[in-house]
Amino acid sequence: MSALTLNDVAVAGRLAPVTLALGPGQTVGLVGPNGSGKSTLMQAAGGLLPYSGRVGWNGQWLADIPMMERGRMTAWVPQEAHFEFGFTVRSVVAQGRYAFGDDEQGVEAALARFDLTTLAHRPVNRLSGGERHRVLLARAIATGASIHLWDEPLGALDPRHGLKVLALADELKHAGGTVMMSLHDLRVAYYLDQVVVLSEGRLQAVGRPHDVLTPELLHDVFGVRAEFVSSLVLKLK
Repeated sequence: MSALTLNDVAVAGRLAPVTLALGPGQTVGLVGPNGSGKSTLMQAAGGLLPYSGRVGWNGQWLADIPMMERGRMTAWVPQEAHFEFGFTVRSVVAQGRYAFGDDEQGVEAALARFDLTTLAHRPVNRLSGGERHRVLLARAIATGASIHLWDEPLGALDPRHGLKVLALADELKHAGGTVMMSLHDLRVAYYLDQVVVLSEGRLQAVGRPHDVLTPELLHDVFGVRAEFVSSLVLKLK
């Protein structure tokens, strides 16, 4: 059974038809140049914009899943956090539990996971960009969803919290979940099980990072010359 299925999914003028089948227990990196269609693909996979083709979640077609059930099945983290109103950090994270009803324990655990407990009563629109992004990630894990779609989850984070995101993705994977995240740092892709490469709105390659991210592909897609060398490795304590 595929956790996330895309059958000829396309978005007019932005994404050519894409067919993918991602199984449960996988972490997937979506890579490509700016404007290649990464965010569009993720939003289509989450049913967040109009698309053609068919999207499936956990063996059901998205069109057949009631809206409240969708909130229990998937979690979406957008690339940017815009908050016009001064909702507290805690109230934003609690939105992730809406489909389940009130759940104090689940909210507190999500806050603690991203070091937000001491910020819980602060207005979210007074936080730094990195802090706001941690709020979005905490809201996502509060859902308890099995399918996670994270658009550039590492871009605004410091190294410690970036590692926490990767540790969380690995934890969700081992619990049978599926995590797709868009990336610009190709080094991060090697922490994941699969990569999906897009260019100019078209699918270019899918497979294991070491098999797909060859110097030839990186030259063709990104216009760069690649050389594989040893690099700094960071780990959480």
